Amino acid sequence: MATSGSVDFTLDMVEIAEEAFERCGLELRTGYDSKTARRSLNLLFADWANRGLNLWTVDQVTQTVAQLSTSSAIAIYPLGTITATVGASTGLSIGETITGGTSAVTASILTKPSSTTVTVTVPSGTFTSGETITGGSSSASTTISASPSLADVQASGDVLEAVIRRSSEDLSITRISRQDYLSITKKTTQGRPTEFYVDRQVTPTITIWPAPENSTDQIIYYRVKKIQDADSAVNTPDIPFRFLPCLVSGLAYQIAVKRSPDRIAMLKTIYEEEFQRAAAEDIEHGIPLLLVPSYQSMRV
Repeated sequence: MATSGSVDFTLDMVEIAEEAFERCGLELRTGYDSKTARRSLNLLFADWANRGLNLWTVDQVTQTVAQLSTSSAIAIYPLGTITATVGASTGLSIGETITGGTSAVTASILTKPSSTTVTVTVPSGTFTSGETITGGSSSASTTISASPSLADVQASGDVLEAVIRRSSEDLSITRISRQDYLSITKKTTQGRPTEFYVDRQVTPTITIWPAPENSTDQIIYYRVKKIQDADSAVNTPDIPFRFLPCLVSGLAYQIAVKRSPDRIAMLKTIYEEEFQRAAAEDIEHGIPLLLVPSYQSMRV
């Protein structure tokens, strides 16, 4: 007998929901059944984020720092990228503040990836599509095509580690707490950053200190992102294959809470066991540390 030669097994959202309903002794029959299953899946993904690190949701972000002048620098950056599409960016300067003529919303320019796009800090509100924006120092004006999306930043959960890159050399920087950052006497001090603070708001930011002394250094960090939503029945879940068993078990447990209370205990036990197996495998594998005690000094 020949093997299949296939290693692409996965389940779409409908199949996951069907399997979960069957474990509850039910059948997926109505559109509402599908809707409640997707809602429970998204709540399950949120619970996984609270349980610990999911390695497949980690990605690397590189952000060039920005300095407006020798007396002004940008130290607070979005945890990810916020890109605005404009009529033209050539007249705008790195580091300057742009202001919407209609909305009065402000943001600072971090980089100019192209002649019609700029990356910015977290806006103070929402820009209006088509409004004129003006640079604070260059006085250059252009139009904004659409309010920049905050989706990439709001999908960020936390930062694992960070470095500052200068002239192709990376320097590790230390994470500090909110209180530690608040206690810094002069937050406008400029230099090569050595510390960072993560403000985990709905739109999270990363603050570095000392404030950048140039516009060429780069912040490079690994962040944890949200698991992608279960939006459509034809979608496949944003998880590695080894988490499929506990995803189905977790959804079955969630559905049992609503539809099959007599199976709650059994399905919860299965779910927790399968989650622990998957989580135990979802780790970084490196050279194990082996400590061997020496008894030589104890010899008589």
